[in-house]
Amino acid sequence: MMKEIDISYRTMFAELTQRSLDAQFAADFPLEGWFVTVTVKDRDYWYFDLPTPEGKDKRSYVGPASDEAITERVKAHKEIKDNIRERRRMVSTLRRAGLPGPDPFAGDVTKALADAGLFRLRAVLIGSVAFSTYAGMLGVRLPSSAMQTGDADFAQDFAISAGVQDSLPPILEILQSVDPEFRAVPHQADKAKVVAFQNAKGYRVEFLTGNGGSDEYTDKPSPMPALGGASAENLRFLDYLIYEPIRTVLLFREGVNVLVPAPERYAVHKLIVASRRLTDTLGRVKSDKDLTQASLLFEALIETRHDYELADAWGEASERGDSWKEGLCNGLLRLPDKGVKALAKALGSQMPDLEELRADDRSK
Repeated sequence: MMKEIDISYRTMFAELTQRSLDAQFAADFPLEGWFVTVTVKDRDYWYFDLPTPEGKDKRSYVGPASDEAITERVKAHKEIKDNIRERRRMVSTLRRAGLPGPDPFAGDVTKALADAGLFRLRAVLIGSVAFSTYAGMLGVRLPSSAMQTGDADFAQDFAISAGVQDSLPPILEILQSVDPEFRAVPHQADKAKVVAFQNAKGYRVEFLTGNGGSDEYTDKPSPMPALGGASAENLRFLDYLIYEPIRTVLLFREGVNVLVPAPERYAVHKLIVASRRLTDTLGRVKSDKDLTQASLLFEALIETRHDYELADAWGEASERGDSWKEGLCNGLLRLPDKGVKALAKALGSQMPDLEELRADDRSK
C-alpha cells in the first residue's frame, strides 16, 4: 500500500492552492481596474480593463465565468489580501513533510511564465513537473525518482489560444529573464516557427497543442495567438490530456499556482504514449518513465478512492477509436504489476484480458 500524507498537510496543501491563486489574482489585476463580462458563442467570460496613461483601457483575459474559483475572486477582488511570508512558510513546511517540488530551475521557469500570465490564458503544465503536484493533490507519497526531468512542457488548446484575444509578452524575453542563454529553436518542418527554447545546458522548454488526428497537421507547428510569438507542436492524444485541467500549486518559493491535467487523464495518457515512443535508447528510457508514472498514479487513485474517475477516463479513451485502444493495450502489456492490479480494481469487467493481449502480441 502507498503511504498516505497526514491530513493536516493535505489540508495545508489545499489552503496553499487557494492562497496562491489569490496572490496571482491580486498581482494580475490591480485595484484601479475593473472586471467586465463578454459573451462569446453564448458563453460568458471575464475580462479586466485597466486604464493606461494614454487614456485607452488595456483589456486582459481573466477566465470563463463558469469557473467558480475565478468568479469568486472577481466578486471579492477588493478584499483579497496576500501574505507572501506565510505562503513561503507553508511551502517550507510541506517540503519538510516530504511533499515533492520541482527542481529549482524548473521552478524558476514555471514561475516566470505563470507571472507573465501563461496559466491565466488557460495553458496547462504537463510532463514530470506537473506529476510532482499529484502527491499533495491526492494525499499520497510518490517517489522523487519518477519526477526527474531535463525539460518543461506546456500545452494549450488552439481554440482557447485563438479565442482569448490576449497574449503573453514574447516567450523568449520571459525565459531570458530566468537565463539569458535561452535561445529559440527553429522548427524542423518550418524554420520560421518556434515551438521550443533551449539554454546552453540543454534545458528545453516546449509548447504543444492537440491534433485531433488529421494527417494534414502532423509534424507541422501551429501558430498560437496567445503564446507571445511561440507556435506549438501538434500531438495526437493531447486534447484528451488537457481537457478540464485542475488548478493546483507547485511547491516552489511561495507557491506557484498552475493548471495541470486531471491525474486520471495523465495516467491513461501516459499508458498510450509509452507504446508510441521511439525504440532507441532515449525512447525506451522515456517509455519506462511513462509507465512508472502511470502505474504510480493508478495505485494512488485507487488508494484515495478515485476509481470511478479512473474508470471514466479509461472508458472515454477506449471509445475514441482503434488507435486509442491499440495504445492502451500495448501500454498495458508493459505496465508494472502493481499498476495492472490497481487498474483492474477500477475497471472490473472492463479490464482487457492480459493473456489474450500477450497472445495477440506474440502473433504479430
